[in-house]
Amino acid sequence: MREINEKSQEGQEVEPQGMRVIYGDNRPQESRTGRCLAFAEAARQLGMAVRGQELVVPSFRSPPREVGRRRTLARHGDGSVTVSVMVRNRIWEAVLADMIEGVVAANQLDGIDAEVLRDQLWESLEGESARREAA
Repeated sequence: MREINEKSQEGQEVEPQGMRVIYGDNRPQESRTGRCLAFAEAARQLGMAVRGQELVVPSFRSPPREVGRRRTLARHGDGSVTVSVMVRNRIWEAVLADMIEGVVAANQLDGIDAEVLRDQLWESLEGESARREAA
């Protein structure tokens, strides 16, 4: 971990005021924030694509509660489903694929129905990957 130290206009370190900012790796905070926002936007787009099709619209969260898992699915007593996807340190397209597979699994689809839904969901995310890479 590394700590960000503030510097005065003269270039000397000064005691930070308020909250210290500590990063867990060498990537800037903005990239993690951007990835979280992209995850939320992808979840919103997938939800919009599923609504109106008489399908379960799962909620999404990150990371999965089970350590070491990339994707988990939890079914709740009220019929709702939560798809948890690991976002950090993964290729963005793999994250999107796990989100789509989570929607398919939440609806217990297979065969041609699953293929059709996957295609529809990828189309709903068209350009999402490019937008994420640009961020």
